[in-house]
Amino acid sequence: MIILQLVFFFVDFNLIVNNTTEKQQWLSFQTEVDSLKLTHGDERLNFHPFNPNFISDYKGYKLGMSVEEIDRLLAFRKQNKYVNSAKEFQTVTKVSDSLLAKIAPYFKFPDWVNNRKDISHFKDFSNSVFANKEKIVQVDINQATQQDLIKINGIGEAISLRILTQKEKLGGFVSMEQLNEVWGLSPEVVLSLNKYFTIIKLPTIHKIDINNATLKELSQFFYFKQGLARQIVKYRSMYGDFKNIEDLIKVSGFPVNKANIINLYLSF
Repeated sequence: MIILQLVFFFVDFNLIVNNTTEKQQWLSFQTEVDSLKLTHGDERLNFHPFNPNFISDYKGYKLGMSVEEIDRLLAFRKQNKYVNSAKEFQTVTKVSDSLLAKIAPYFKFPDWVNNRKDISHFKDFSNSVFANKEKIVQVDINQATQQDLIKINGIGEAISLRILTQKEKLGGFVSMEQLNEVWGLSPEVVLSLNKYFTIIKLPTIHKIDINNATLKELSQFFYFKQGLARQIVKYRSMYGDFKNIEDLIKVSGFPVNKANIINLYLSF
């Protein structure tokens, strides 16, 4: 009895209780932290398909890229160049194989890149008028007349008029890729057009002031339908002016695969 009384007198049972309580609280807090880490880890992998040419600093960080890798991509893009495959993306950024394997499934390249065909099997549609010339002198597509276009096999009066009409709507072609958007032109005929025509000089375009254009003005632009024009105006009113094309592609429904072409028709 005396020993028990001495133990009760000298031992501080409150300290043991407090330590146990603090330990339990700490363990509970640690469990919550671990849960948040797991949740954060899952968020980093929750991506929608995107064009890797338009990765921002923040997007690159979310993907797990280093600052040096992001800077290499941005420097490459400043030269007005584009990566067209996962392999080319790795060559430019020098990301590791493991990181590439993780993020490459989310890459979405333009349709014209994904559907490129080997031109070696295409039939030559060149006209004898051109074939008789030993040296082909390419004509600026923006200076071509209907008579020039009809000389290409596969192009008649109707299609030649569509090409010229589309050129007028756009204010001029800025890329030969835009010929793929002309209804009725087959890939074979487009190849022939690329053989005899090119863009020697960019046309003088009345650019759209994306930060001040009205809904009607945006809706009349060839690449913006009314629904997208409304989204642009809504986004602009909520977040302020667009600084560059990278800001604009954040708008819901924006045709990211045509961003490099659309950019030439806009002013920021």
